[in-house]
Amino acid sequence: MSILEWLPWVRERRTRELADELRAHLEMAEADRVARGESPRDAVASARREFGNLGLVQELSRDEWGAAATRAERLGQDVRFALRMLRRAPGFAALAILTIALGIGATTAIFSIVQATLIHPLPFPHAERLVRIEDDLVGIGARDVGMSTPEWHDLQRSGIFEYVSPTWFDNNNLTGLNHPQRVGLLIVAPNYFTLLGVKPQLGAGFDPADATPGFNEQTVISDGLWRGAFGGDPNILGRVVQLDSDSYRIVGVMPPGFQAPAQTREERRTEVWPAFGFAGAPLNAATVQSRSSLFPGAVARLKQGLTIEDAQQRIDVLVRSLSRQFPGEYAPRSDWRVRLVPLQDNVVGDVRQPLLFLLGAVALVLLIGCANVANLLLARATTRGREMAVRQALGAAPAQLMRQLLTESVVLSVLGGVVGVAVVLATKTSLVRLIPDMVPRLNDIAVSWGVLLFAFTASLAAGAIFGLAPVLHLRGLDVTRVLKLEGRGATSSGEQRRTRRFLVITEFALSLVLMSVAGLLVHSFWDLLRVPLGFDPRHVTVIRTRLPYPNDSTEDLYPTATAEAPFVREVIRRCRALSGVDGVALGSGAAVPLDHPQQDQTVVRVRFEGDASHGEQPLFITGSEVTPEYFSLLGMTLVRGRLLDDFDADEHPSVAVINESMARTYWPGAEALGKRVRLTRQPTSWTTIVGIVADARTESLASASAPHLYTSLYQRQGKHLAIFLRGRFETGTIAREVRDEVQTVNSALPVFGAETLSDVVSDSLAVRRFSMTLIALFAITALLLAALGIYGVISCMVSERTHEIGLRLALGAGQWDVMSMVMREGANLAIAGAALGLVGAAIVSRAMSNLLVGVSPADPVTFGAATVLLTVVALVGCYLPARRAIRVDPMVALAS
Repeated sequence: MSILEWLPWVRERRTRELADELRAHLEMAEADRVARGESPRDAVASARREFGNLGLVQELSRDEWGAAATRAERLGQDVRFALRMLRRAPGFAALAILTIALGIGATTAIFSIVQATLIHPLPFPHAERLVRIEDDLVGIGARDVGMSTPEWHDLQRSGIFEYVSPTWFDNNNLTGLNHPQRVGLLIVAPNYFTLLGVKPQLGAGFDPADATPGFNEQTVISDGLWRGAFGGDPNILGRVVQLDSDSYRIVGVMPPGFQAPAQTREERRTEVWPAFGFAGAPLNAATVQSRSSLFPGAVARLKQGLTIEDAQQRIDVLVRSLSRQFPGEYAPRSDWRVRLVPLQDNVVGDVRQPLLFLLGAVALVLLIGCANVANLLLARATTRGREMAVRQALGAAPAQLMRQLLTESVVLSVLGGVVGVAVVLATKTSLVRLIPDMVPRLNDIAVSWGVLLFAFTASLAAGAIFGLAPVLHLRGLDVTRVLKLEGRGATSSGEQRRTRRFLVITEFALSLVLMSVAGLLVHSFWDLLRVPLGFDPRHVTVIRTRLPYPNDSTEDLYPTATAEAPFVREVIRRCRALSGVDGVALGSGAAVPLDHPQQDQTVVRVRFEGDASHGEQPLFITGSEVTPEYFSLLGMTLVRGRLLDDFDADEHPSVAVINESMARTYWPGAEALGKRVRLTRQPTSWTTIVGIVADARTESLASASAPHLYTSLYQRQGKHLAIFLRGRFETGTIAREVRDEVQTVNSALPVFGAETLSDVVSDSLAVRRFSMTLIALFAITALLLAALGIYGVISCMVSERTHEIGLRLALGAGQWDVMSMVMREGANLAIAGAALGLVGAAIVSRAMSNLLVGVSPADPVTFGAATVLLTVVALVGCYLPARRAIRVDPMVALAS
């Protein structure tokens, strides 16, 4: 049978055709009998006797068409009946649909984020074969330290990968336009785009076989840069542009929407891709040959048929072999490892757990909504008990009635799902704006067919879940008893009351879990906001610039700290004279607390003078270059020694200030002042520690201070510069004034990224704030649903016991006695739900312990506050029915 036969209009047409055919046969039989001499009246009667029951014939014919079609027809009848029943109870239908719409809509919205971020593969062919290669020095606790050129060559020749491309993100200065423009730049190997499997929309891009040792002076640009800086010039290919005074020829324009697969938002915003051989200038020969000189990392495509697990095993063998071949480069103490990370996992980064956590939380809200609707359906089933009993008495099978009730539930749920998805579609743009931009793949978030299928499936599942309650109730329906209750109102059975109480207890338990989790997150967030920063961000604005770093070092205007110092001093002098400015300092990008894009991260390899306990291998610590004004401008506290000063210039002995954490870590129980370390970037000189400052939360608010070393910008130059200004001024105005002053000193420098340091601190908590806000909203929603649930149960209980209450009052019971009886009923439900909820909250909070900072997963204050709040809300939900109970008129109640 064709599936088209399931369609209502097809079956209706076939039914009409069948009736016409039977009527035609009947008329022919009548005509035949008339021709044989019977009267017309007798001919009609005899022909009908011969044919038998026409309705039965039609029914049997329809059965012959197929059972599936019959089921479809019955389903259609059930759906139409369900819609009629919902239309008769608009208040109930609206409340139930809105409750489900809330749950389905919220779940769909979060799932759309999860699908775009975690489930949907990266938009590259065979994305499962794309990996990021990370080098770890496990023995000294250093992760993702970067890769050397010899290691890159080893991996290329290993037979494990089709392509391997280093990726080195940086900012650059695009000049030659009306104004110098800062662009994000990703230095890659010529095979980068072939590795990803993407092609430019204009041009052919790089030749993947290009073996140019250094920069090959070709570049590919983004669609955004092409349209923004070059007006979408169709003849852009072959045009020469200046990047840090180096000339590059544009050979390709990437398609709209293309983003570099990266973890940081800065790298995802890459606008320029130059190709580099990582084997020539500007790298010197020693750098190219050394296994200690590192670039940030690499991406690769596995050979076909090779899984990541297989590739990792072969990499491990290769690493052990190289470690034996080059024992001087890979000391056993460092325990060098190479780790393959699926590129999708690398892009997702740290947001996986918060997103999955949000999805779990919103699923709880949906379950609570289901419990609430199930309660509504049970209450409605009480009023429909007589209807069901009459239908059974007239011959309707219980299975048929159960199917009808289940259909009504599913129809209700699907309608709620439609409303929920419609709200998500209408508010999609606004919802996406609420998501912090550090969440990857925001552009991929959409209400796709996959999301719609999820919403539809969730709607069906929800309808089936909350539809079970009235179905199970119907199973135990006593037809005789219900029919005898005619004229005396409807009452629920004991089993029904127990079911409703169970549902309310479940709602309370789930609500308490959500409230406890939200409380822990809020508590943790509040603690983070109050954590001592170690610096004062108030009234401090940060503005960034970048000095050119030309490929030809002879063209570098600032090749050394000595050459850079006049520029730095002049910028400080000019900015200090601006209106409203009380202080100015400069530092490298890593000197901006809590804001370290990849190109700004400074990991310093340090050797310790005369300290055998640290071995021969260098250790890795974070570091930054600052001017002497930096410490006072940020309000950092000097613990011992002295701070940097203007005399710490390039021609004087190198000095450094460290934080307490570094002193405590590397010189425990000893004085760190006067100790000397060798920074491997300057292997010929020793740096003397002259001061120790108090720890500051510069890397993360969530983690304790890491060892940090501050050196003078006049002794160790920095290309990525941050200008710190303290004072009272408007950020936009001061940014324009600073740009004018900087470009007065060097007109080719871009000035960008103006923001207050308070905003930087706030942005560092964006993902936590986003998760906490959503969880708190879910918890409030769950609390309201639970309050509605207990209100419904207690209200129903009061209605059913009106006669009993009237009798109690008539026998002398006081209003307080009645009220306490009703309130006690609600309190018992709340206490039972709270007990179960506390157990669930304890389990969930353990699982989310790594999301908490400064608060225990079993924090008694949070759990206690959530329990008290839930109990108070429950009592409020019971109060209104209790008031109605004490106003019962005994005479009216006894007469009913």
